[in-house]
Amino acid sequence: MMRRVLGLALCAAVTAGSAFAQTKPGGIVALGGSVTEIIFALGASDRVVARDSTSTYPRDAQALPDVGYMRALSPEGVLSVDPQLIVAEEGAGPPETIAVLNAANIDFVTVPERFSPEGIATKVRVVGEAIGEPAKARVLANRIVTELAAVTAKSRDWTGEKRRVMFVLSTQGGRIMASGAETAPASMIAMAGAQNAVTAFEGYKPMTDEAVIAAAPDVILMMEREGTHDSTVDELVALPSIASTPAGRDRAVIRMDGLYLLGFGPRTAAAVTDLRAALYGG
Repeated sequence: MMRRVLGLALCAAVTAGSAFAQTKPGGIVALGGSVTEIIFALGASDRVVARDSTSTYPRDAQALPDVGYMRALSPEGVLSVDPQLIVAEEGAGPPETIAVLNAANIDFVTVPERFSPEGIATKVRVVGEAIGEPAKARVLANRIVTELAAVTAKSRDWTGEKRRVMFVLSTQGGRIMASGAETAPASMIAMAGAQNAVTAFEGYKPMTDEAVIAAAPDVILMMEREGTHDSTVDELVALPSIASTPAGRDRAVIRMDGLYLLGFGPRTAAAVTDLRAALYGG
């Protein structure tokens, strides 16, 4: 079994393209919300036999068997649908599950995740090569890049003061888990013409009350979600650290669907537009 991993160098994907095109139609397991969305956008939804729990769009995808959360997969769940091809976002796991899947007689494609317009285009092209739809993928990738260029140009043209935005991943136990630099939220904030309020670290980390207050966000950005990781606006602004920030005093909280906001796929230009409108109006 040949494991095909397509990385940043798309030339590798192009070289392997003819081999991918020989994959028998059907039998695709899509792991990652943006991967599933791209496959559907390329007109190959009828070939998808299962998806992971983050794959909630389009709505038709929710009718497919759910093999679990993409970062906590079991090999039994994925193999139970007898896939011929697995297309997974970078970061799918855990590693021991991926090792089992690699040992099976199934083509496995890892799709790189980069939080930029060209990163989305690469993702689309890699998926397209993997499922034998390279021409459609090039058209879709070009459309996304063009749309994002127009959207980000409007953000650059903004002449007012840039709002400071803090992305809060969770508030479990009253502790703020926030997004720093080099993350999907940081890229979305920048493309929307705002300033990331948290730049002292990369990735996602818990913040002390003092660090939250020092970040002084004008706006809190969160995903719409349920469960113990979520807070109502009242609960959020009642936290002492948030209450001491401009965002807390103004109750300035923006919530957006997580896949829409952070998926970096076909809908990202629309998500940037909506985020900018929520930040600045219009």
